[in-house]
Amino acid sequence: MRIWGKIWKDGHMLRDTVKEDVSEDTRTHKVFHLLREIAEEMDLEVPQWLEANVKDFKRTSKTRFTKDCFIEEIPFDYLEFQVIEE
Repeated sequence: MRIWGKIWKDGHMLRDTVKEDVSEDTRTHKVFHLLREIAEEMDLEVPQWLEANVKDFKRTSKTRFTKDCFIEEIPFDYLEFQVIEE
């Protein structure tokens, strides 16, 4: 599984990274693992999954973590998290 993490502000992508997990783990475990890796690389806390995030991700394999998903203040509009390869 490959996931693309992108930080957006004012309609512009500020930073992005792609992470991969080739383990035999479950899809859910891979998603959580890769989100932690992306957050660590971007020096962010791991965002919380809200109900809207879960629905979006189940439907489209993509979601946006906005300020509501973070405890700390974030200097961007959202973190986009998207599966690019299963």
